[in-house]
Amino acid sequence: MNSFWAKNRQNRNFMIGFVISVLMLVFILVGFFITPYDPDRMDASSKLAGLSWKHPFGCDNFGRDLFSRVMEGAGTTFLIALGTVGIGVTGGMLIGALTGYFGGLVDEILMRINDAIFAFPSILLALLFISLFGGGSFNVVMALGVAFIPSFARVVRGEFLKQKNLDYVQSARLAGAGHVRIIFVHILPNIYPVLLSTFMIGFNNAVLAEASMSYIGIGVKPPDASLGSMLSEAQSYFFTAPWYALAPGCAIVLLILGFALMAEGIKKNT
Repeated sequence: MNSFWAKNRQNRNFMIGFVISVLMLVFILVGFFITPYDPDRMDASSKLAGLSWKHPFGCDNFGRDLFSRVMEGAGTTFLIALGTVGIGVTGGMLIGALTGYFGGLVDEILMRINDAIFAFPSILLALLFISLFGGGSFNVVMALGVAFIPSFARVVRGEFLKQKNLDYVQSARLAGAGHVRIIFVHILPNIYPVLLSTFMIGFNNAVLAEASMSYIGIGVKPPDASLGSMLSEAQSYFFTAPWYALAPGCAIVLLILGFALMAEGIKKNT
């Protein structure tokens, strides 16, 4: 970890992305415990109120404080994206490791299934899942997580194909190390920079996917806030109250930008 930090701290893109991501994570973590106002509290007298010291991001069409709503919505979007990538990475890592390391019939069967799923856009697969099992945060996480597995599996498989015949793996085999030990103790630690950058890119894709699904009304359901559903609510007031869309829109951009810059920095040093 020290060598990883030493290599990347000199990279400007990585450090800018790191600072942005830390600030966004602090913003989200604070929102889990406290917000300036109740995110769901309506105030008719503050309907579409502009930016002020009392309401730094303004208010929405129900008079709800947008700063508090963005804090809650960013947390919801972050957790859904994190759960999505967690499922995708776990499933993809197992499939990719097995197919890349063992090859043969295991590779042929699992990768043909993986390729068949990968042929369909992840959003389309998620929509199919939601149509069968309904909406809500949990189902969105499961739908997007399963849809993300094939892309992670392909990346991990490619790395295992590169690593499995290298000298350090051959030495481990000669020393009597079993397959499980070679996969999880020897190979995986050597490909963690690729896994980390892939995780960050996947997180960004998950943020966009969740925001898109909530925007069209099949993701997080009102009154729960998510950045995508807030953008959907704001579209009718874009010209009369532009701050309504600006707040959640900027939150999405910053969430994605931070991880994208860090992923780019990591790739340059691998």
